[in-house]
Amino acid sequence: MMYDQTRAQQPEGQPRGRAERRAAGPEPLLPSTERDAISVRLGHALNTFADTPLEALEEAESAFDEATAQLANALAERRRVLRAGWQDQDPDTQSDELRHALRQYREITQRLLHL
Repeated sequence: MMYDQTRAQQPEGQPRGRAERRAAGPEPLLPSTERDAISVRLGHALNTFADTPLEALEEAESAFDEATAQLANALAERRRVLRAGWQDQDPDTQSDELRHALRQYREITQRLLHL
């Protein structure tokens, strides 16, 4: 391993790598366990296509259906939570909370548009 003078001169506690400098992204819409389970099913369908193409397609379709259903449920829950946070607020006294809700709507909508 080579000596990195620039890295050695950085103050303690300062980010050292590109991955550490990245801002945290938005939280995933689906929990990792659900995403992983769907990915495994889709991978199984891809791996078995040569031997059983129709069964593989049915499994891929089922994985797709599960993913879309879970995504729809997650989005509905996200909407419910957002709406509950601003629906009964007085717009004159709670502008910061309303602005935060608007940013959250913008973020999730933009993510959907870029899928």
